[in-house]
Amino acid sequence: MKVRYVLHNAYGVGGTIRTVFNQANALCAEHDVEIASVYRSAAAPAFTLDSRVRLVPLTGLRSNGTNWDGTSRFWRKTRRLPNPLPHRWDFRYRRWDPVVDWHVVRYFRAQRDTILVTTRPGLNLLAAWFAPRAAVRIGQDHMNFGSYGPRLQRAIARAYPRLDAVTVLTRADLAAYQEALGDTVRLARIPNGIPARPPVPPGERAPIVVAAGRLTRQKGFDLLIDAWAEVHAKHPDWQLHIHGAGNWRPRLAAQVTRRGLDRAVRLRGLTRTLDAELAQASIFALSSRREGLPMVLLEAMAAGLPVVSFDCPTGPAEVVADGVNGLLVPPEDVAGLAAGLSRLIADRGERERMGGAARQTATGYEMPVVAAQWNDLFAQLAR
Repeated sequence: MKVRYVLHNAYGVGGTIRTVFNQANALCAEHDVEIASVYRSAAAPAFTLDSRVRLVPLTGLRSNGTNWDGTSRFWRKTRRLPNPLPHRWDFRYRRWDPVVDWHVVRYFRAQRDTILVTTRPGLNLLAAWFAPRAAVRIGQDHMNFGSYGPRLQRAIARAYPRLDAVTVLTRADLAAYQEALGDTVRLARIPNGIPARPPVPPGERAPIVVAAGRLTRQKGFDLLIDAWAEVHAKHPDWQLHIHGAGNWRPRLAAQVTRRGLDRAVRLRGLTRTLDAELAQASIFALSSRREGLPMVLLEAMAAGLPVVSFDCPTGPAEVVADGVNGLLVPPEDVAGLAAGLSRLIADRGERERMGGAARQTATGYEMPVVAAQWNDLFAQLAR
């Protein structure tokens, strides 16, 4: 089968990009797989892609609408105007660049006898209205329905029944979509998948709590730093390492200094060796305000790390069994997050027991398991 994924920006970093690359790498042995990227923010992708998977930039533009060399262009001026198309309620496509929209729609229209997989609401809406019915059209949701504003939810309810299927990451989100869409479109829950990897060899782990993600409000690292101030007072020999980049970095750096944590909290930036960082750490912390099904959570559990996580919508409760493979804390409960981290720091035996259970849980999300679910869905829709 021909499988065509469409990403907002395949050259960036983030869970959606990583999970789509994982899917493509796992499926390319059986299918003709291509990833189309609406925008291009770097010369090469940040994640490894199998040589059998084609990567196609649709515009060659940066996400801000400028040319690859940084120069502006006439059509970028249209971003000052409201986007008249239905995908405008997705914040990534709030402004109108008709040349970009034209390139995306032209790519969609060229797909015949193809499985077309779009990966965020704006692209799903465009595919619903403009992709040909000769293609099997699958809209993926990598966040959750409840996190979208009322206008986007209404646009989804109107357009998604035109798709052949909509896939979500969690059982909770599947229930939300069933309530919103009923039986007007096929819904399926297929979680994110991680590459199969051997267990981390036993050995001494460093006194480090690790966290990773985009440095934005969604990921809640400001809440984690506040919690760490309480943890540090009790366990001054432990460190918090936060991996990732984003526009909140100056704000978080100032917060670290303001809380007197310059020696206890490290903003490590982007890393291409996250697996190695996870293998050395002792605990993984997830402080997000909202999620889909975070890839980094699954990767941390695969590395044998116990998790302390906010029970935010959605995702964490799907894989973290409180007291078994980690601890769940009420959403945005800073004191509870600090208490959970301190509990595991103080009890090495509990850390090791939960870490082993986390590793076992992660095996159910490895790509051979998840790829089989995608192949089943493709075969059923193709029939």
